[in-house]
Amino acid sequence: MGLFGFFSKGKKETLDKGLEKTKQSFFSKITRAIAGKSTVDDDVLDNLEEVLVTSDVGVDTTLNIIQRIEARVSRDKYVGTSELNHILRDEISSLLTENNTDDTEGFDIPADKKPYVIMVVGVNGVGKTTTIGKLAYQFKKAGKQVCLGAADTFRAAAVEQICIWGERVGVPVVKQKMGSDPASVAFDTLSSAVASGADVVLIDTAGRLHNKKGLMDELSKIKRVMQKVVPDAPHDVMLVLDGSTGQNAFEQAKQFTQATQVTSMAITKLDGTAKGGVVIGISDQFKIPVRYIGLGEGMEDLQPFNRREFVDSLFNQQAE
Repeated sequence: MGLFGFFSKGKKETLDKGLEKTKQSFFSKITRAIAGKSTVDDDVLDNLEEVLVTSDVGVDTTLNIIQRIEARVSRDKYVGTSELNHILRDEISSLLTENNTDDTEGFDIPADKKPYVIMVVGVNGVGKTTTIGKLAYQFKKAGKQVCLGAADTFRAAAVEQICIWGERVGVPVVKQKMGSDPASVAFDTLSSAVASGADVVLIDTAGRLHNKKGLMDELSKIKRVMQKVVPDAPHDVMLVLDGSTGQNAFEQAKQFTQATQVTSMAITKLDGTAKGGVVIGISDQFKIPVRYIGLGEGMEDLQPFNRREFVDSLFNQQAE
């Protein structure tokens, strides 16, 4: 279990509330898909395929789920439409469990990695800096000494925003003037963190996807310079994606995973969208642990992602 890997009643309520729009959309589509049908036949499966694709689960993951349901229908001979929700829940949960070997919620901070360095990547507007601020809050609440690095030096607003979060949370922020070399900021941040005995370092980076080679070169340089201070840094490269963008989040994940070695993900803004199915598809397709999901504006609304709890909440209808 990770640093924040507990699931309290309050967190479950936040999860249920945060997925409400997705649930309403998802189940209204399923209701229409099985209207007038008593058994799961080819028509129902075709309609269900459309439901999953339009719920931003993604084509490849959708086809995998449909194949699993077809096999179950063939095995059980008679499957009523009344059972479909339970079958879907089982198959999605099994798929995510089978396709992800890392079952850690949130971050485990090894005792021998000090400071533990997390480099945060993602395009502008996905909630990257907000995610950094909320993570800093949660790490500090867990008793960790935290340092932030404002290495997105191309936007004044980004530096200003991370400084505001630093003040709000009560953690130091290392910054330089606008237009400074991001790698230089990362170097100064790690030097400061080592000198102060910090436990965790969160490095913000520029959210540009101008071209894959430019992004790759920039992130590679930041890594090389950080390693002059902490030889095995960064210990984690976290990609932040905006869940409300649906299929665009898949494309961003594809671009960033090709440009750098992404080792974890956070998917934000799920509370304001009916596109929560994107979490299932991204978790399945990229085989990279989704560590956190964003379910609101509050400090506590960035939650460690638990696949079982997520699927249970998605299928937790009032009618059941």
